[in-house]
Parts: sequence; C-alpha cells; structure tokens
Amino acid sequence: MGGGTDEAGEALTARVTVDRQGTVTGWNDGAARLLGYAPEEIVGRPAAGLLAEDPASPPTPDLPPLAALPRWHGTLALRHRDGHRVEARVLAHHRTADDGTRDWLLVSAVSGARLRPEDDALLRRCLLQSPSCATSVYDTDLRYRRSSRSAQHALGLSEEELRGLRMTDVLPTPLSSEVEQRMRLALETGEPQCVENHARAPGESREHAWSVHLYRVEDADGRVLGVAATGHDMTEQYWARKRLQLIAEASSRIGSTLDVTRTAQELADVAVPDLADFLSVDLLTSFEDGREEPTGPEVSGAGRSLLLRRVAHQSVLPGVPEAVLALGEVDVYPQSSPPAESLRSGRAVSRRVTESAIAEWVAEDPLRTARIRDFGFHSVMAVPLSARGSTLGVVIFARHRHPEPFRQDDLVLAEELVARAAVCIDNAWRYTRERATAVTLQRSLLPRELPEQSAVEVASRYLPADARAGVGGDWFDVIPLSGARVAMVVGDVVGHGIHASAAMGRLRTAVRTLADIDLPPDELLTHLDDLVGRLATEGDALGEGELAADVGATCLYAVYDPVSRHCTLARAGHPQPAVVSPDGTVELLDLPAGPPLGLGGLPFESLEIELAEGSLLALYTDGLILSPSRDSDIDDGAARLCRALSEPAASLDVVCDSVLARMLPRLPADDVAFLLARTRALDASRVATWEIDTDPAAVADARKKAVGRLEAWGLTEAAFATELIVSELVTNAIRHGEPPVQLRLIHDRTLICEVSDSGGTAPHMRRARTYDEGGRGLLLVAQLTRSWGTRPGAKGKTIWAEQEIEERADGSWP
Repeated sequence: MGGGTDEAGEALTARVTVDRQGTVTGWNDGAARLLGYAPEEIVGRPAAGLLAEDPASPPTPDLPPLAALPRWHGTLALRHRDGHRVEARVLAHHRTADDGTRDWLLVSAVSGARLRPEDDALLRRCLLQSPSCATSVYDTDLRYRRSSRSAQHALGLSEEELRGLRMTDVLPTPLSSEVEQRMRLALETGEPQCVENHARAPGESREHAWSVHLYRVEDADGRVLGVAATGHDMTEQYWARKRLQLIAEASSRIGSTLDVTRTAQELADVAVPDLADFLSVDLLTSFEDGREEPTGPEVSGAGRSLLLRRVAHQSVLPGVPEAVLALGEVDVYPQSSPPAESLRSGRAVSRRVTESAIAEWVAEDPLRTARIRDFGFHSVMAVPLSARGSTLGVVIFARHRHPEPFRQDDLVLAEELVARAAVCIDNAWRYTRERATAVTLQRSLLPRELPEQSAVEVASRYLPADARAGVGGDWFDVIPLSGARVAMVVGDVVGHGIHASAAMGRLRTAVRTLADIDLPPDELLTHLDDLVGRLATEGDALGEGELAADVGATCLYAVYDPVSRHCTLARAGHPQPAVVSPDGTVELLDLPAGPPLGLGGLPFESLEIELAEGSLLALYTDGLILSPSRDSDIDDGAARLCRALSEPAASLDVVCDSVLARMLPRLPADDVAFLLARTRALDASRVATWEIDTDPAAVADARKKAVGRLEAWGLTEAAFATELIVSELVTNAIRHGEPPVQLRLIHDRTLICEVSDSGGTAPHMRRARTYDEGGRGLLLVAQLTRSWGTRPGAKGKTIWAEQEIEERADGSWP
C-alpha cells in the first residue's frame, strides 16, 4: 500500500491496492477517511463489495479489456461504511511488481478536489514566477501587459518598464517584426503559432535558442482579451541538434579524396564557423617522412620540442589573418604548450587564454601574443590526430568571435570530428605512400632513356593515372636488334598498384630476353603468353587469390628493318597502332588482334608492311584513347587520335605533347604509355650483299670482297678482324649449313657481318681440347667482336657479328 511523506499528506489521498483476483491488499488512512473502514476491516475482502451499484456491462468491442489497460480513470459510485453513497473520482494504475505479479493501485482525492477562489491567483503567480518559462501577455494592440520573471530577465527590463510597449519597441530586429506578424495572425485566426530563434537577448550574457508559442487568450464567454507568448529555452536541444548535423556533415564532406592535405582542409571547412572561429591542422614532420608510427620520444620525450607542419587552416575572417604560419611551414611547439600536452597525453585539452599554460606557451612568441591580443582569442582546444594506434598530428580549435568559451560538449564534438578526419587522413597517407612506391617502382622499371640506334627516331611519354584509379602496369621499350634492326614494344598489365608494377617489370624483362634471341613477333607473344599463364598458376599455388586473378596483359610488338624498310608487327589484345605517312595521311593498321596474354591456347598472327622513309609509327596503351569520363568508346578515341596525329609539328616531342594535350585535357583515368617512332632507311651504299658458292675455295673470294668494301667505306683498320670473321662464318656455313649461302656487310654505327644459309642447325661456341683440329673459330669470333649471335629466318638462319668502329671527331660515323 502506498503512503504519503507525512501523516497529514497520507490522509488527503485515498490509496487502495487490489490484486488480480479483485481482493483488497492495501488500505491507507485516506481510504479510511473516505469510506469509513479501518484497514483490518477491508483488507482481504473483495473490492466489488465497496461499489454502490453493480459493475457496468462488459466493455464495448472498440474498448480493450480493463486488464489490458495501463491506466484507467473515471467516477465510481462507492458505499460508505455507514451506508450512504459516495461519488469519487478514481485514477487506477495497472502495475507490475519486481517478482512479476500484477495488481492495481487506485487513488482518489479525499479533500481539495473542488476549485478554490485562491486557485486562480495561484496559477497566475506560478506563470509569472516560472524560472524556465518566459511568458508575456499582450493586449489586442500587441502591447505588453504582464510578463513573467524569466521574460523580464531575458529582456533586461522590469514589468513596469515593459508595460505599454510593443515587442518591436523593445527589440527592434527583423525577428521581432516576424513574431508580431505571427501574434497578429494568432489573434485574428485563433490558430496557435510557433517561432524558433537563436540569439542573445539584451538581458542575457550568452546566446539562447528559444521556441516561442503564440496563442490567443479569451475569457469564459469567448471574448478575445489578447495574445500570449510563451518561450521555452531550447538551447541544449538546439546545440545537440547542431552537433548531430555537424557530425553528419563531417561524414559526407571529410575524406572525399585520397589526398592528405585536402582531407585536412575539409575538416577545417566543416568545423568553422559552427564549432570554432579559427582552426589549424598540423602534422608531425615524422609522419610526412613516412614513418609508420610517429609516436614515442618525438611526442613524449621530456624537454624535447615538437615539430609540426601546417597543412590546413580556416577562419571566419577572409584570408585567415589569425594564422601565424603559412601552409607548408614548420613550427616548433614547446612541451608545455597545449598541442604538445594533448599529444603527450593522447587526450584533448581545453584551455582559457588567461590560463598559465597559454601564457607560458606564447611568452617567448611575440607574433602569437600579438594575434591573441589583436583578435581577442579567449579559449583554445587541442585535439590529437590519431588513427590505428599512430599519432599523426594535432588540431587546434580557437574562438574569438564566438562569445562563449569551449565547454565539455564542444570538446566531445571536436574529438568526434577529429577522429573521423584522422581515419581519412591515415587512409590517404597510406594510399599516397603505396602509390608513390608503385610509381617509383614502375618508373624504375621503365627505360630512363631510349637507346641510340639508326633505325628510328623515337619519343615517348608515360602518364600515371589519377589518384583515384591508382598506378597501373603500362610500359614501353625500344630494343636494338641485330642487323641494325630495332624492336618496339608497348604493353599494359591488368590491375593497379604495386603488384601491377611488379608484373609489368617481369613482363618487360621477359620481352627483352625473348627479343635477344631474335624471335619473330608472333612467336615472341606466344612465349610471353605462356609466361603470363605460369604467373597466374604460381599465384593460385601461393593462395594469392585476387592477385592471381589480376595477372593478365595486352601487348604490341613490332620489329623494323631500316635496310628493307619492312616492319613486322603482332599484338595480343592491344589497341591498333597508327601509321602517319610522309604526306600526312593517318591510318590504323588492320593488324590481327590476337587474345590478351594469359588466356593460352590461341595463336598470334603477324603482319609485315613496308614503310616509306619518314613514316611515323604510333604505339600506345588504351588509357590514351579512353576519355577520362569513359563516356565514349575506343573507336571514338582512336578517331580522335588519328586527327591529332595528322597535325604537323616541328619535332616528335612536340607531337607527343600536342597529342596528349588534345586527347587528355586532364589526368587520365588509366595509365598512358605513348611511343612515337619515325622510320629511317639505311642508304643502299652502306649495305653490301654477296651470294657465296658452297665450294670451300669461295671462302678466299669472300674475304677479298669484304676487304674491298671496307676500303671503299674507309674502314681499313677493321680489315684484319673482318677477314677472320668472314672466313670463320662462311666456312661454317659451307661445311655445316645448306645452300644458298649469303654474305652481307652493313655499315651502321657498328660494322655488322652476317652469313645466312638454309640450314636449321645453329652453331655453339665451345673450347677446343688440346688435340682438336676445330672448335676454336667461334671463340675467336667472340673475342674479335662486340657481340655475335644467331637469329632464325623464314628459311634457315643468320649468324651475325658486330664490331665497334670509332666515331669521327665531328660526331659522325665513317
């Protein structure tokens, strides 16, 4: 049974408890006073015996059972102990005890239930003296008549000073005009109005958020007396809503890119001006140096200063005049400063400018002292920028325009914003570091400078993809081959990142190795296809999953011979090369596509064409012809490339730059490798070819012809070595090869001697034993030449050897 706090209070309210079976279980003094029964006379008896009449019929279908209601109220006719009827207003509560049992608590006012004359005065004084509800009453002319103490305090005027004035007289602001319009509307229509505002009232020291309700006041006969304005202080709710909005805005605005500086600036832009008047983001210098976890002695060491670099700041004032550092500058923070304190403790700190910690910090910094004085800074927060256990830097929040100092709620909000930004900055830093590693790796694997050779004039460009796409595996190369020929290759590895760059390096090395054995383009791509397939198999065996799935590539390989001006090309899923003829005509070569590398089982086809001297061959990866927005297909991109190549230019470098400018107005969506080669033709006078009889006696004639041609070329100093080389190679061809046998000398940057025959057996260099009659010839050739080798032909093979010749003083070749 419930009870009052004292005996007098207990007797004023009747309290009765009834269990689920309808038995009275509790009876207080108020109930005894109401119905005359003592507790011992009624407890344990059915409650229905107290009713003056039988209970009403069962409830209507739209009314739930009484047992299902949490509360019931109404008037009951009860029977007093002496037999007279008692009408009582009863409020019944359906309760659940701690042990799970259910019962009813019935309460009824024994006395004081009727309205007393002093109740109206009580209500009036209550409204006027309410400490939290600012209420004012206006007459039909919208002039003040009465105001509560809260309203008088907020306006900074007494009731006598307010009476007879209008709101626009007291607060001459646009907001007051709007409120008066709403008051007039409520007065005329009788519909309540609501106005919300956030401002500092004349009698308040800080801004408040108010929810003001305006409603018409009438007497008992419905006569309009005026209008009332009741203002509720919603400041805490207002700031809570603002904080939630700020956090939501931070979630959508911070981390829009994978750029450290931009992410830091996004944090500053979000927090100013809603939370701070000035904000700076400073990163540890060790963080930008690439250390994984820039914590430890640099942050916590006693007596050590802290080096921080300013990466972002923002202000409510244009131009951020409060800043003592420019973006990118480094400043030294003593260990006693709030930034160092927050980093050392790992927690946010809030300080008033008048505190000793701030005074000690700026005591030896005249510029900061001047900024605090000139702009009126009054409070500061320092929040450590940390993510994944690593300390990245610190964020400083400061106020000078906002009149209120930072409070605990502001500190919690700042920590939330900085925590979100820290994760984004850490992600951006890790991505930037990985991308820089991938770019460095890729650039180290690309040729730093293209080799000198006489077959083609070349120019190249490589553009990494934008930050969002990441570094890919595009590459190009120019490889000098035997016989003054040159190989040109462009390739594109599937995927992005370090693994793509590493795969590119392996493929580029494989291409160079295969090119050294002079494989035709279609055979070279077949071997390269096998290699890519093995890389994928190895990745599966190592459980590398996605990495293995990404192993794949496209490639275009071309070999140009300046003697015949023939170019042989083959491609594996790569875009078609373009050829610009000397008259400016541009066409895409109808080169069989072939499958991308790594599919296996399908052959590659090559195409051999003759190029006029001065033709321009353009090799590229698909990043060049894909628009950054990817809103057009490859065919459109190839057509745009042809138009760009058709424009005349002074040099190949100018062609490269102009083509890239037209094709890629901004950073490409994918990596771009672009290689241009202008063909040259070796003058016929610098090539000598002879058919050699298969009679051993023809060896002497071959030597004689070679020496004669060297004399005509002015290369008599190479005659002795050339005689020995010709003798050995021609003799081997006659003895071990098959006719026809051909001797060719090429005068290029080197002196090249070639002997071809129709046999398929390639010679091998070996050391002869003491009593062997042969086996020393190729060893001698290797010692006399810069390099030698064998290359297969359509029929047979060619053995070649290159000798160094001295360049003339004027830089020309003899």
